Amino acid sequence: MAEAAAAGRRTRGGGGAARRAERTAVSVETAKFIERNIPNYELLNEEALEIIERNAETVLAEIGVNVVDNPAALERWREAGAEIDGERVRIPRGLARKLCATAPSRYTQHARNPERNVEIGGKTLVTAPVYGPPFVRDMEGGRRYATMDDFRKFVKLGYMSKWLHMSGGTVCEPTDIPVNKRHLDMLYAHMTLSDKPFMGSVTEASRAQDSVDMCGILFGEQFVQDNTVMTSLINVNSPMTFDDVMMGALEVYAANNQACIISPFIVGGAMAPVSVIGTLTQVLAEVMAGVAYSQLVRPGAPVIFGAFVTSIDMNSGAPTFGTPEASHILYGAGQLARRMNLPFRSGGALCGSKLPDAQAAYESANTLNAVLLGGVNFMLHSCGWLEGGLVAGFEKFVMDADQLGVLHNLARGVQWDENGQAMDALREVGPGGHFLGCAHTQANFKDAFWRTELLDYKPFETWDEEGARDTMTLANLRMHRMLDTYQRPALDQGITDALDEFVAKKKASMPDAFM
Repeated sequence: MAEAAAAGRRTRGGGGAARRAERTAVSVETAKFIERNIPNYELLNEEALEIIERNAETVLAEIGVNVVDNPAALERWREAGAEIDGERVRIPRGLARKLCATAPSRYTQHARNPERNVEIGGKTLVTAPVYGPPFVRDMEGGRRYATMDDFRKFVKLGYMSKWLHMSGGTVCEPTDIPVNKRHLDMLYAHMTLSDKPFMGSVTEASRAQDSVDMCGILFGEQFVQDNTVMTSLINVNSPMTFDDVMMGALEVYAANNQACIISPFIVGGAMAPVSVIGTLTQVLAEVMAGVAYSQLVRPGAPVIFGAFVTSIDMNSGAPTFGTPEASHILYGAGQLARRMNLPFRSGGALCGSKLPDAQAAYESANTLNAVLLGGVNFMLHSCGWLEGGLVAGFEKFVMDADQLGVLHNLARGVQWDENGQAMDALREVGPGGHFLGCAHTQANFKDAFWRTELLDYKPFETWDEEGARDTMTLANLRMHRMLDTYQRPALDQGITDALDEFVAKKKASMPDAFM
């Protein structure tokens, strides 16, 4: 498959210059996607899971879901055997689950650099950055509306972050670009400033098609039809409503063999019941309806069981993050996804804090740990999330990206081979000695412990002499150092020229629109 992609690129010209550029380009290390060697945490017993599944079928059959402003989707459901009443779709028991059965349990998303390909499903965990904030924050500029320059900086930071597997999608919303054209600039940035996998546009069906067309330039049109090169986020308008914008994008991606995350967007107590089991019932009903519809469009289209669920502060009405209830729902949703044999998306370094402070750290760590134990396969918002998702933070991005390394090491589990048993070290040192100089330590010290590239472990005196810098300051310095040393990954000039031409023609074909 990688060979087919390479062959497609070579036909676009500029090959000699591109190969010379590849030989001289600086290689940025990216860790392979996580493969868990630890068990998942199974919160719910068989009885509870069966109750949720039975109740979700009842929701679909008796209450139904709304499919808004999409007559074609209503007709698809009618032909499949659903009962249609206006825009309400009632799905007979067992029909949605039967349709979902054609969705693959695991798929490969291809990057333009085959070494960055990711496997999504099974025991894997793939990390992707923050998605969607209209604001950004850093120490120099404070909180402000995001621009395209900010967007490009985040893409560069993501490319250079070792533990981050994907470049992402709307890492921030560049408000200085017209709404109807910014998806072109965002995709172009992901395609040219990084060689990691990325996400497509979902804000309109035509923009999803632009994403597919641009991938046809980058990978080759046939390669795109035969392989998955994008995973894109389709949010359900909870409770139980599928709008024409998201469904239009889903239809484009499913028809073109591109993956979608069917993700209820739930604030518990506002958009779902306050109880864990009630919320999980709604999540499962919404996901089954969305996944089933993707399979009506194209059986076998890759799709992910998504669950973005937070609780609510009953005093202010604001969403809360890192709470035990949210973890309970994550664990339960993971079990339901595995019973459906589907990849699972949830979590991230979520927090409600305005700054990358102690609140942000506690809340983010709670969710990151739940993600690892809960069997999540695709973690959106892995780094950079602040203020309930309204803000993408540069320092927070760097801090979170560093902590993703902890998940990699935890997921490895514990080795009990001869080296792991370390009996030779125990014999060599014996009572009263120390292990710093023994042969086992010398052979293993480089890889024995995870090492941060950010946090400060120096003695107090050294830390004080260097300016008594807190973590946000250290993250700011690291962020600037990464951007200063960034080098663009090589890309065939013929592909770059074709992308430039596509974007220019698309922009020229329509007037600017900021609504």
